[in-house]
Amino acid sequence: MPLIRIDVIEGRTAQEIEQLKETIHQAMVQAFAVPQRDRYQILTEHKPGFLVAEDTGLDIPRTNKFVMIQMVSRPRSANQKQEFYRLVCELLKEKCHIESSDVMVSIVVNSDEDWSFGLGRAQFLEGDL
Repeated sequence: MPLIRIDVIEGRTAQEIEQLKETIHQAMVQAFAVPQRDRYQILTEHKPGFLVAEDTGLDIPRTNKFVMIQMVSRPRSANQKQEFYRLVCELLKEKCHIESSDVMVSIVVNSDEDWSFGLGRAQFLEGDL
């Protein structure tokens, strides 16, 4: 149930966007052992210059293939998060030809009471999930 927001610079084809979303989902499923149908993604394209991602002084080169991933999730272990960082970069390189230097990830943690999947209910708190 992680909610994943993906921000990219305009210029990809519809097929490239689909592959990008699928690849990020695959990494999330593998790293966090969530069900395949546990998929919540929002992808936003930005005009050049409207998505700024400098490297915090780390000398990480960025290109127009840059992908910013923000995940909102229940707590995950440090090992799971590190595995996701590694795996998402590996898979994006393999399947989308995106270098790891063009991948930035931020995970925001929340808890069970912060989720409603619909119907005006808190499914985690009410035992449905």
